[in-house]
Amino acid sequence: MTPKTDVCEAVVDDAELGEGPTWDVAAGRLLWVDILGCRIHSFDPQSGADSHMATDQHIGAAKPCLTSGLVTNMRDGIGRYDAANNFHWLHHSPVPGRRGNDAAVAPDGTLWAGTMRYDERPGGGTLSRIMPDGTAILVLDDVTVSNGIGWSPDGRRMYFVDTPTRRIDVFDYTPDGASGRTPWVQIEPGAGFPDGLTVDADGAVWVALWDGGSLRRYTSQGRLDRVVPLPVRRPTACAFGGDGLSDLYVTTARVGLTHPDPLAGSLLVLPDIGQGLPQPAFGG
Repeated sequence: MTPKTDVCEAVVDDAELGEGPTWDVAAGRLLWVDILGCRIHSFDPQSGADSHMATDQHIGAAKPCLTSGLVTNMRDGIGRYDAANNFHWLHHSPVPGRRGNDAAVAPDGTLWAGTMRYDERPGGGTLSRIMPDGTAILVLDDVTVSNGIGWSPDGRRMYFVDTPTRRIDVFDYTPDGASGRTPWVQIEPGAGFPDGLTVDADGAVWVALWDGGSLRRYTSQGRLDRVVPLPVRRPTACAFGGDGLSDLYVTTARVGLTHPDPLAGSLLVLPDIGQGLPQPAFGG
């Protein structure tokens, strides 16, 4: 039986498409974005304050940099904000009808950034590896909705979601990159679509199920061992954070819903549910 889990509101908000929760270890804050609302949020769990900064275009993800500031997966490419929030392009690559979506920083400090078509045309998106100097290496060029990305505790496996496939795939990962893509977990019809994910200290994968109203935890062997119902239909992603990395934060969306749940678009938190891994900063 799945144990009862407390689900609390960290930030009550009306984000159209909340996404990309990331614990910034150095700053002690939870970063998250509203993709369609063009906002980067910064949540301080100690004070309960949630501040936000507007961006000039849709933003799929914001991650802390090793030196200072943020690296961002934008509509038109990969950008950088310095400590004073001044913006410049790191890799500018606009494609009409396409935007950046989820992204994650690998153990070596490179950014793995996905894209998708606004119309979700099959095969219209990509997955690329962005080096600290802005060099982009195309990894996949036949993606529909590039989503969750994460690494095993030993850094030898990389997990990836292309949402319409209903799969979590796994790659072999080395300093040279990812190879040997293999289907790992298949989400059954009617359970929702896999979206963002995170990997815990046991090597288990937590994944948010869009239109499934829940989180799932799969062991490192790919066995489903936990389902956590949520008070929203469209959770989008999850990440461990807080002191000790034991709280699981969940972003949510209200886009496309005629009658959204009261907490749709809010940031949720599942206190003391597990043990996360420290996330590396971009830049090595």
